[in-house]
Amino acid sequence: MVFGASGMVGQGVLHACLREPDVTEVLAVVRTPLAVEDPRLRQLVHADFTDYTAIQGELENLDACFFCLGVTSVGRGEAEYTRITHDCTLAAARAVSAGNPDLTFTYVSGEGTDSTERGRLMWARVKGRTENELLAMPFDAYMFRPGFIQPRNGAVARVTVYRLLYGLTGWLYPVLRRLTPKHVTTTEHLGRAMIAVTRLKGQGPTVLHSPDINRLGAEPN
Repeated sequence: MVFGASGMVGQGVLHACLREPDVTEVLAVVRTPLAVEDPRLRQLVHADFTDYTAIQGELENLDACFFCLGVTSVGRGEAEYTRITHDCTLAAARAVSAGNPDLTFTYVSGEGTDSTERGRLMWARVKGRTENELLAMPFDAYMFRPGFIQPRNGAVARVTVYRLLYGLTGWLYPVLRRLTPKHVTTTEHLGRAMIAVTRLKGQGPTVLHSPDINRLGAEPN
């Protein structure tokens, strides 16, 4: 299952899933249908990302949930950002954990997330709280904390400002990869790494940074 498949990261994850021969079906929970067609892709249109009661019966027989839904904190107060970042994530986690005891849940957080929940940056505290509560839930959970993410395979940001920013700074990726390799990754690596952690069955580090993501998401030989 993929949440946020219309966003840049979600597009990369969806692309990786549909390229992976071991993936038999992908369920994308979306507000509006995706312009993607694949015999293994099933789309579930749902409006309220805080309540899954109406579609609970569809959220069964899942091996993994890839939660890529997120928004910027710019221009948002803590209450609004918490509702979207924390409340929506935990609502989805509770819904998918109910009928899937062997589930692996991956959450795209971000570099700089504050696990203490007491730091100065609001977004980092909220994401830290979200991570902590997910890690305490009854499934195998992995928190992904990428730094700079380079879109690949046609993935584009939904927010116009971000789309323009990535368009202007895309040339920087090779430079950043050489100068700060520990802080950069791609949507392609993210997608493959999410699939890779489902095979770990709860083993390994549960909080993954860009070097971990790039290692797990490396193209197989």
